[in-house]
Amino acid sequence: MIGTVLCYVLLPAAKLLQALRDGFFTCRKSVLPVKSTAAHIDGLSVLEERQALLQEWLEEGARGPHTSNSTSETEKPAEWLEGPQLLMTSLSDLNVAPQSDGQEQQQVVQTEMTSVLQEFVETTLANLPLEERESTEDNAARAALRTQTQTDPQIVDGVPLSTEVWIEDSAVLAWSPAVETDVVTEGGAVLPFHNTGQFQPLPTEIPYHEILWRDWEDLSSQACIPEPDSEAESLFEFRVMSYNILAQDLIEQSPHLYMHCHPDILNWSYRLANLLQEIQHWDPDILCLQEVQENHYWEELEPTLVTMGFVCIYKRRTGRKTDGCAICYKQSKFQLISANPVEYFWPGLDILNRDNVGLVLLLQPFFPQSMGDKSINPLCVANTHVLYNPHRGDIKLAQMALLLAEIDKTAKLIDGSYCPIILCGDLNSVPDSPLYQFIRNGQLYYHGMPAWKVSGQEEFCYHPHQRKLQSPLWPSCLGITDGCQYVTLCKIKKSDRRKYSRDFLLQFRYCDVACERPAELTMLEGVTDAKPERPAHWSKELTVENNSEAELLCSRYPGSILHGMNLTSAYSHFLPEKGCPEVTTMPMGMGATVDYIFYSANPIHNENLGGRRMYQDGALKLLGRLSLLSEDILWSANGLPNPFYSSDHLCLLASFGLEMSSFQSCAKPLELSEQLL
Repeated sequence: MIGTVLCYVLLPAAKLLQALRDGFFTCRKSVLPVKSTAAHIDGLSVLEERQALLQEWLEEGARGPHTSNSTSETEKPAEWLEGPQLLMTSLSDLNVAPQSDGQEQQQVVQTEMTSVLQEFVETTLANLPLEERESTEDNAARAALRTQTQTDPQIVDGVPLSTEVWIEDSAVLAWSPAVETDVVTEGGAVLPFHNTGQFQPLPTEIPYHEILWRDWEDLSSQACIPEPDSEAESLFEFRVMSYNILAQDLIEQSPHLYMHCHPDILNWSYRLANLLQEIQHWDPDILCLQEVQENHYWEELEPTLVTMGFVCIYKRRTGRKTDGCAICYKQSKFQLISANPVEYFWPGLDILNRDNVGLVLLLQPFFPQSMGDKSINPLCVANTHVLYNPHRGDIKLAQMALLLAEIDKTAKLIDGSYCPIILCGDLNSVPDSPLYQFIRNGQLYYHGMPAWKVSGQEEFCYHPHQRKLQSPLWPSCLGITDGCQYVTLCKIKKSDRRKYSRDFLLQFRYCDVACERPAELTMLEGVTDAKPERPAHWSKELTVENNSEAELLCSRYPGSILHGMNLTSAYSHFLPEKGCPEVTTMPMGMGATVDYIFYSANPIHNENLGGRRMYQDGALKLLGRLSLLSEDILWSANGLPNPFYSSDHLCLLASFGLEMSSFQSCAKPLELSEQLL
């Protein structure tokens, strides 16, 4: 029924459009070329005359149908079409490009015909039911696009060969059909881009430097640097880089995480060249690397870094893991005092059953001989890669406590203070998470806290386990106090309690007071009437002995852990100019910050911040840092890794200044460690 009605409604329209097209083809060759020679005829513009001519054609078509003798015998008559098919045919006829001698005339006339037909289509569709109207619109649009593709050689697969697009995700460009487009960069420049239908990086006209540009933030004006002519000490400047370089074995073990990357950019030879070039470009003095594959380290990384002037210390993860952490330092600026690896795996302890490791170095900076009796305190540098599993926050806290205990042992001076400390690594925890707050604020009340909330990675906990942290967090056999110190290094205190031997206590059995019977005691034969006899060799007088020994003073904080190192982050974790968070990695396509550079600073007492400490630079001053990127910027480069950044993490780079002051020795002799890791 609907088809019959539509046939009666749309059949006159189809005939009208046929007459319109044939009339246009007939008159165009004779009228329009002649009319186009004059700018104005009888006071009317060319455009007004064409509009009048078009109106005349429409009136003639309305008075009677116009038949064409050019219709093929195999062509289906219009009377056989009904409903949406008829409308699709009408839209297809509209997109047939007529042969014109002038490009300007073709554009003007086609625009006028399009507006007239568009008005007719809208009126026709308004009378159709909703479901049929949506289907008709969709099919008609496809038919029009398909017809235009067949008649216009400038269109391939429905996509114009010359168009203008805005790059939002280069993955779309990288995997789209073979097209040639004009790419609009952020600066507004329009550059050509040709895509062959296969993956290929952005062309040289739009280098990744423009998309992934990272600015250097100069913070020296905020570091309170003393005036050069004052008696204050000068600064020993150095750069620290922390970089998770993505072990190749981990790519092969989890290929589903890197399906967005072309296989060529995941090749180790390609990645190695990119990583080394990036390190050489930023030229750090201290380099902390995570996820360093052991065979790649010994065969390629370490020999190349040595040629750059580095001395490298490496610690592989325990168990069957093939990667680890490394700390490299410029031998022209530092001398190694000690190197202490930290293994987080303890057999038999569920809270320390993972194979992550850490590395703590004590370095002595070289200072000019002209400083006289002035010197520079040693610098403690720590590097670690904490467990990823978001469900096991208890393990993450225990691993961090072990690392802080090793830092406490390495960095503590004779007077009980700490030398400057720099802590780098992939902590697998987001800013302002409980683990982050523990490092920065120095304390954390953990009792009853869900384990999956410790790292702040709730979005990765699809099925959170109801494990809650209990006190104490780790057993006493671990040898770590609640203050993140080794028990053996706690202060020794003489106990006031006395300890007595068993023989001393047995003397009271035969003393006069013990042998005296109470007056109301009932005498029972063989029980209360028996009187103990003192052994002959026992003295009648009590011998008092004090066997008390010195005890370790280890304070306990039930349900809490804390440390005495004042550490703050070199990054603010927020991009104020963009109004969005900083991003150091993109796990599963979501931007997050899990990499950090913490350094020693002086806390500012402020009671109005709810336990959050404020810091100002002390002996170690933050002079600058390499800015991070936002999630949308990384998405525009197809995430991480990409042809420019060959890791799934961004590197962190900070510049520090260390004050030269009177020398203070460490709690242990400063001897060069020859320990092989």
